[in-house]
Amino acid sequence: MRLLSNPRLGPASLCLGLLLLAAHPLVWLVQTWLDPAYDSYGLWVALLSLGLLIWSASSPLQRADARRRRLGLGLLALTATVRLFGQSLGINTLGALALAVDVYAIGLLLHVDRRARPLAPGWLALLFIFALPLERVLQRGLGFALQQLSASSACTLLNLGGAPVHCAGIQMQWHEQVVLVDLPCSGTRGLLLLLLFQVTLATLIRPSLRQALGGMLLTLAMATLGNSLRIVLLAIGLVHRAALGDVDVLAEPWHSAIGLLTLALSAGPLLLWARHLSAARQPPPSLLPPTTTATDGIQPRLVSPRAGLAFLLLCATIISLPPQPLDVVHAQPTPLLPGHLGAFAAQPGLLTAQEQSYFTRYGGGAARAAYGPYGLLVVSTRAPLRHLHAPEECLAGAGHQVRYLGQSGGPRPSALYRSRDVQGHEWRIAVSYVSTRGEWTAHVAEAVWRWLQAPGTGWQMVQRSAPWDAPAPAVDQFDQAVWRALELPGPAFAIATSTPSL
Repeated sequence: MRLLSNPRLGPASLCLGLLLLAAHPLVWLVQTWLDPAYDSYGLWVALLSLGLLIWSASSPLQRADARRRRLGLGLLALTATVRLFGQSLGINTLGALALAVDVYAIGLLLHVDRRARPLAPGWLALLFIFALPLERVLQRGLGFALQQLSASSACTLLNLGGAPVHCAGIQMQWHEQVVLVDLPCSGTRGLLLLLLFQVTLATLIRPSLRQALGGMLLTLAMATLGNSLRIVLLAIGLVHRAALGDVDVLAEPWHSAIGLLTLALSAGPLLLWARHLSAARQPPPSLLPPTTTATDGIQPRLVSPRAGLAFLLLCATIISLPPQPLDVVHAQPTPLLPGHLGAFAAQPGLLTAQEQSYFTRYGGGAARAAYGPYGLLVVSTRAPLRHLHAPEECLAGAGHQVRYLGQSGGPRPSALYRSRDVQGHEWRIAVSYVSTRGEWTAHVAEAVWRWLQAPGTGWQMVQRSAPWDAPAPAVDQFDQAVWRALELPGPAFAIATSTPSL
């Protein structure tokens, strides 16, 4: 009973419960920063958020408000409900998003908007959201739509410039040159980088709601225009390659240089937007007379010991609940791979622990086999959001150095990669995604997009690997043998020619 009368037991139990809830999503988030499969810059964003928080909180407090502290504590408690859904549904991103609410609550508790070096706590929380693997989420969910938008915008710019360009979907034909606006050129990373820049500026200048909406619209417009300009410059470089001294604009460092140039041009108007708002902003709180209140500190009795212990017990129960994801499907049978392909007999292989987690968890089926120097991996699923992963994710996670080469044409399009394993061997990786309705695509994002339009449709990933120095005719023969042996449904659509991808 003496323990229950301790006024600090309630707040201590509250903090411990919140730490329990935050542990799993925080560990998952740190793993995404360190896992090369995510190719995430989230660690730098988290350090930027922490640095800004310390920079502001270390300055003198101008005014304090106990109500804002109570609101901050209430938000910390609210995240428990969010993490309950994230834990029960097995959605790591949902639990990690609650960390952004925690950042907002901590900003309120520290009064970062009422300091000599003020910050907007809401914008600081939005800044932390960019520490999540947003690029993968956008690529998988909206990548195909962004790809279509980028192609349409680039075609419009070229037509406005008088270029004789014929556009059909993501395909552009200019004179004899036919190119594809590929998924990596959808502008997802450029959009996120510009949004990150705009949110960082907003954290510092604290715009009004109207000003913030204007800044967001400006950012979206500049991201679309900048990515379209990048595609236009790449297309011009391909068409007029001879006039440019036979420079391959799709090779490094030219490809990245063009991307950095258009990104810098897109960021210029955002700097002007921030400069205009900074000049018109009211004097900072540091010029106001400082005040103090008797309620500046956190009241120890704000949470009673019994309520704190009950909350701690609830948190312990939440983290012990087994996940029940919504998109779990009935376990798919392991795909049957052919016993022979050409002159090579199958040598069944084992999936790595990482591949088991990627491909078979929550109901997917996967199998791999070697056929002489070639390899075949087939994944079947009715939940592509869970089970379909591009080679740059899986192979990079296994330590490979992976470089995307583009997309092959023909009735069975494939995404092509060059991979170097940890032993130094180089491989040519080709992957296609096929639905039971006869839809063929070279990218996960399009497969997910089409699956969302017809949920329940079965999809297969067919990944072929060959030594990099293998003769092209032999590789083509192996691919043809794979298509004949697997007896996949015929393509419902086709790309007429083999085309370079931007």
